[in-house]
Amino acid sequence: MVKIHDYKRIENSFVKKVKSLVVLCGYTLANCFKALYKILKRRYTIVFVPHSEQKIYNLHVTFALLILVAVVLGGIGVSFFWHTVSYRARMSVYTNKDAQLKNTQASLDQLRDEMATLWREARNFQSALSGVFNTLGLDPLRDPETQATSGDLSSFFDTHETADGHLRETDEIKNLANYLSQVVEPIKEMGTLLDSQTAILSEVPNIWPIKGGIGHISMFFGENKDPFSGQLYVHKGIDLSTYRQGDPILATADGQVVTVDVDPGFGNYIIIRHKHGFYTRYGHLMKFAVRTGQRVQQGEVVGYIGNTGRSTGPHLHYEVHIGSDVVDPYKFLNIRSMAGRVNLNGDGGKS
Repeated sequence: MVKIHDYKRIENSFVKKVKSLVVLCGYTLANCFKALYKILKRRYTIVFVPHSEQKIYNLHVTFALLILVAVVLGGIGVSFFWHTVSYRARMSVYTNKDAQLKNTQASLDQLRDEMATLWREARNFQSALSGVFNTLGLDPLRDPETQATSGDLSSFFDTHETADGHLRETDEIKNLANYLSQVVEPIKEMGTLLDSQTAILSEVPNIWPIKGGIGHISMFFGENKDPFSGQLYVHKGIDLSTYRQGDPILATADGQVVTVDVDPGFGNYIIIRHKHGFYTRYGHLMKFAVRTGQRVQQGEVVGYIGNTGRSTGPHLHYEVHIGSDVVDPYKFLNIRSMAGRVNLNGDGGKS
């Protein structure tokens, strides 16, 4: 029981102290409000004294009004400062955006110039591609919507301003991309055709027989004067001369070497069998670079110019046969390789 009374006594003492503290705080707070109220209620007189003898004006204000005016003026000042800083920041952003817009406009103008150049090049491409298609006998590509040919870029060049106002160049680029995607397959077909033609050309003797395209024709195919007897005779090939021995001789088409031999007339000579019934003969060689039965590719070295057999000087005697018929090799030679090499009055050797 003694302990319970002690606890009650301590509890009552704590409650009294709390009550006393609350009363003291309330009294102190009330006194503070009273003092603040008195301060705010203080009246001040602001006197406006003119420099002339006019009436003096007195303005009576309270301290609370002065504080209110100070707060308002301070708020206006802070607001003005914040808006000034914000305005400068926005102006900086607008300046950067304006510069970017000018750069974008300049880039757009350049894009339009490049588009104009692209149009011209596309027209040239259109004309060239149409010519190639016609030459190769390929059918032009059809546009399923406009029924225009693949060589016709009218749908691309006739693009007008769009109704929703977006860049016309966007539609033009789309149309060009669509056109280019359509010509891919015909170009692939054309490449396949050219590959097959290239393969055929490599099987036909049509290149200059001397490496590097050097030399000239010293005697043509057909009726000529025999350099030994002076009598007219039929020359069954053409003579090519470089005025020296040792220049490499090339196979003029893919084929197989069927003869590597020596003859009193042709001297050291080679015969190569090609596809489609073609044979080629290379005579008066200084030495051989192939053997009988060997397969050779067009442009491969088969021997070297010499002066063997019935010959008046170093040269190559070159013949082309189709089956059992002898034909003029000049008709098969690459005309571009022939440019500047024909020498009707040459003296590089004859046979």
